[in-house]
Amino acid sequence: MTNFNFNRQLSRRTVLRGTGVAMSLPWISAMQPAFAAGADAEPPRRFVAMTLGLGLLGENLNPQEAGRGYTTSRYLKSVDDLRDQFTVISGSSHPGVSGGHTAEASILTANHVGRSSGAKNTISLDQYLAKHLGQFTRFPSLVLGNASNSPSYTENGAMIPAETSPSRIFQALFINDSPEEQTRQAKSIRQGRSIMDLISEDAKRLSAELGTGDRARLDDYFTSVRQLELRLAASEAWSHRPKPEVDAPKPVDIRDSRDFVGQQELMSDVIRLALRTDSSRFITYHLGGSGGVVPIEGVSEGYHTLSHHGRDEDKMTQLALVEEAIVASWGDFLRGLAEIKEDGETLLDRTSVLLTSNLGNASSHDNRNMPVLFAGGGFQHGQHLAFDQRNNYPLPNLFVSLLQRHGLEMDRFATGTTTMTGLKFS
Repeated sequence: MTNFNFNRQLSRRTVLRGTGVAMSLPWISAMQPAFAAGADAEPPRRFVAMTLGLGLLGENLNPQEAGRGYTTSRYLKSVDDLRDQFTVISGSSHPGVSGGHTAEASILTANHVGRSSGAKNTISLDQYLAKHLGQFTRFPSLVLGNASNSPSYTENGAMIPAETSPSRIFQALFINDSPEEQTRQAKSIRQGRSIMDLISEDAKRLSAELGTGDRARLDDYFTSVRQLELRLAASEAWSHRPKPEVDAPKPVDIRDSRDFVGQQELMSDVIRLALRTDSSRFITYHLGGSGGVVPIEGVSEGYHTLSHHGRDEDKMTQLALVEEAIVASWGDFLRGLAEIKEDGETLLDRTSVLLTSNLGNASSHDNRNMPVLFAGGGFQHGQHLAFDQRNNYPLPNLFVSLLQRHGLEMDRFATGTTTMTGLKFS
């Protein structure tokens, strides 16, 4: 990682000034003494969502008992050493969301999209966080996956395509561009900003001719333009700053789409580096359903076929092997975060990590009883929050808890109207 040497304590509100841009510095350890003296002394908090397109078998994932003294389930055996670092949540889902596979679009928005051509999605949890808190890092968010589809959506309900190549992500994060490329990027950003200036002037002239309702809509538009201008300004400033150095080789992409567990492990390594260097604080990684045979001993049928098992015993046995590997890889990711220290805390203490899926039962395309494992982030873990399997608890309440943990003063997100019952801050 790049080393910073300071001969004085830095204020949280220190700004960088250059090329006509004033930009707040991200949180760095040199600021800690100045932070400690103030009431708003908060370290950086991060969020990673790992989402699955084909669910997890609830009978193998969820413990039989609720509370803290639960007996470890089959899938949790590989992460039992971490049980004090995560919470199992059963009996929860997104109210009003259905549609089977199409509900992939709802995993982080909690908004029912359905199959109607007129249906429109809303902003996803990760992008909401990035909108309000993403300005402190080079990349406000990272949207990753083993295929191009993702659970990340803009304010206008447009899906953000996922980056699928760990090597390209590594290049963007840690390999400095040539001076020529930096100049080209800065010029492109400045051109974008000048276009925004022209749009703003045209819109202001138009405003005087509009009625009250149209002026309100135009004000919303102005707000969007201003936000974009700020993001462009930040992008230009970052383009002139060196990228962090890491003691890790550039990864070699796994081209075999059947080996999506191997792809999960490789991308997890890159995500951990991004968090460790504070290159981004809000990251999603979506594992869609592979149609091929996953290269795991004992598995002879395609993953998607196995997920639609129809209670066939042999298929469920094979599916369990695949899903065990997914949860085990997730556990390895958590262990890696727990090993990284950041000013007296671990990176896992400061990173909320969610593993979930839109499908509670992939075989019947049921969106109820979503599988949920939630780790880290400064919450009190080590428990199984068992809600009603028939009358599910609103999972968006977890999103409200997470937003508040990040310091955002809000009491609702989508259909979430309060913080999650039983989940407390440390």
